[in-house]
Amino acid sequence: MKFTRVISAFFGLAAALTVQAQQGYPNRPVKIIVPFAASGPADNYARFMAQRLQDALGQPFVVDNRPGAGSIIGTDAVAKSPADGYTLLMMSNTQTVNESLISNKPFNLLKDFAPIAPVNYSDLVLVVHPKLQVNTLPELIKLARANPGKLNYASSGNGTPYHMAGELFKHMAGIDMTHIPYKGSAAARTDVLSGQVDMMFDAVTTMSENIKAGKVRGLATTGKVRSLVIPELPTANDEGLLKYEAVIWLGLMAPAGTPEAIVTRLNTEINKIVNNPDVKATWAKQGAVPMSMSVPVFTKYVAEDVAKWANIVKVSGAKAD
Repeated sequence: MKFTRVISAFFGLAAALTVQAQQGYPNRPVKIIVPFAASGPADNYARFMAQRLQDALGQPFVVDNRPGAGSIIGTDAVAKSPADGYTLLMMSNTQTVNESLISNKPFNLLKDFAPIAPVNYSDLVLVVHPKLQVNTLPELIKLARANPGKLNYASSGNGTPYHMAGELFKHMAGIDMTHIPYKGSAAARTDVLSGQVDMMFDAVTTMSENIKAGKVRGLATTGKVRSLVIPELPTANDEGLLKYEAVIWLGLMAPAGTPEAIVTRLNTEINKIVNNPDVKATWAKQGAVPMSMSVPVFTKYVAEDVAKWANIVKVSGAKAD
């Protein structure tokens, strides 16, 4: 009987501490590390979410950009941070790609992080500088086949969605192009706009205005259906690359071991934000689609994305340049 009372008291204390952790969090500023350069989708939406979380939870959420090494530097900084909920990672499918693309990482995504919640996803769009005399995806493929290795495409770095969209395109179209990785999407975008690089797969959310302004020529988007932001452009599927799909999605993670109560609290608040009608309307105009999942569902989603990209890396022969 005495043993039973001790056990009951133990679980009662544990439950009380869990509630206390959830109710008392946060009681000081929270840092969101973005392992990418400023002005890209991850940075933009990290700042959006930081402001909304600050409004909801009453403490500052501060964005800290730590780009470098294809997102490895910033991601590793979070993996090595205290598991107390005060250092979070704004991740994208760059991290799920890197699990198979980069073998010597100092962390394992599925072991060293606790998935919290997804944020949104957006289609990519393939754009070329106007100097390139092509107007459609089939014309680009024809030109690339006639000039193997001579055309080049920019990306925001190895393993990023922009890089992998290009590698998948090369594999499915049977062409050879030169990959030019940059330290961030802004630098890559600048060189495509200036004509120093021929083309780029970029997020619809950041490139659509340049297409509309005639600074670049859009050839195709990468989703299953046409983008609502630039519906005049066909999808790669429409242009003959059947089953081609490449998007960029964003989410938040914490170091492994972060108290479940804190992870659940953040998941709840993030889902409230992304399901807000005003947020949905704002993001729809930008080409971003909210993602809402429970912690277990998001955890499964991350694991499945790691497996998906491992297969694509294998069949495409993609390498970290």
